[in-house]
Amino acid sequence: MFGQPRIQYKTNAQMRTMREAGLVLIRALDAAVESAVPGATTADIDAAFAAVLKDAGATSNFLGYHGYPATVCVSVNEEVVHGIPGERVLADGDILSIDGGAVVNGWHSDSARTVIVGTADPEDQRLSDVTEQAMWHGIAAAAKGRFVGDIGAAIDDYVSSVPGKPLGILEDYVGHGIGTEMHQAPDVLNYRTSHNGPKLRPGLCLAIEPMLVRGQIETVTLEDDWTVVTTDKSRASQWEHSVAIHDKGIWVLTSPDGGATKLAPLGVTPVPIPEN
Repeated sequence: MFGQPRIQYKTNAQMRTMREAGLVLIRALDAAVESAVPGATTADIDAAFAAVLKDAGATSNFLGYHGYPATVCVSVNEEVVHGIPGERVLADGDILSIDGGAVVNGWHSDSARTVIVGTADPEDQRLSDVTEQAMWHGIAAAAKGRFVGDIGAAIDDYVSSVPGKPLGILEDYVGHGIGTEMHQAPDVLNYRTSHNGPKLRPGLCLAIEPMLVRGQIETVTLEDDWTVVTTDKSRASQWEHSVAIHDKGIWVLTSPDGGATKLAPLGVTPVPIPEN
C-alpha cells in the first residue's frame, strides 16, 4: 500500500543463509546462558556471546545499531528490553532476558531467551514459561494462519487463557520482519487487534517476540536512552525466535530442530527450507 514500508520476500537460498546465521546465534546464546551464574557480570554474558560470533566469522547486528554499545542486550529483573551489559553483578534469583543477533553474509538472525539465575522464584518461572509458550503459540499461528495479525491474536489468546494471576503483554515493543536488516516491515504485534496485517506468504521471515510482565505494562526508558524498565518495577520476560515461511511450510531459523519439538503439541510440523 502507498506509504507503507515495503516487505522483503526472500528466496529459499536467502532463507538458508539466514538459517546459517540462526545456527551461529543458537551457539552464541547457549554460551551466554551458560555464563549467567551468580557472581558473573552482565558484561561477562556479552563477552561469552561475542566470542562465539568471532569464532564463527559472524558479526553482531546489535553492536553499533543506532549507537548501541554492546553485542547483546541483557535485561535484568524490571528491565524489559535493551539492557546494556556492564559491571552489574548477577545475584541468585535474578531473571534476565538475553537478546542477540548474528549476521552471516549480510543476512540476519534474531533471538532471545529468558534465564533465571540460581534459585527461581516460582512466579518468575511461571512468567518465563508462559512467555515462551506464548511465543510458540504465535509461531504456530504463523504456520496455520492467513495474516500476520493472527500471530498476535494467538499470543494474546494463550496468555489470557493461563490460570492464575494475569500477566501483562507489552504493547510498546513488538516483533518485526527480518532479512538483510534486523528490523524490517511488517510489525508483528503480540496482542489481538482488529487489523489483520499483511498476508502470511512464502518468503516472509519474521521475528516473533512476546514480552510479558508480572505487573502493569507501562514502561519508561532510562537515562542511557536504551534500557526500558517497568514503571511499577515488576519483573519481565522476553522470548524470541526468527521464523521463515516458505512454500512447503515454516522453519524456525533460530531453533536447533527448526521448532519441531515445541510445535508438535500445537499441531504443526516444521519443514526444512527446500534446496531450490
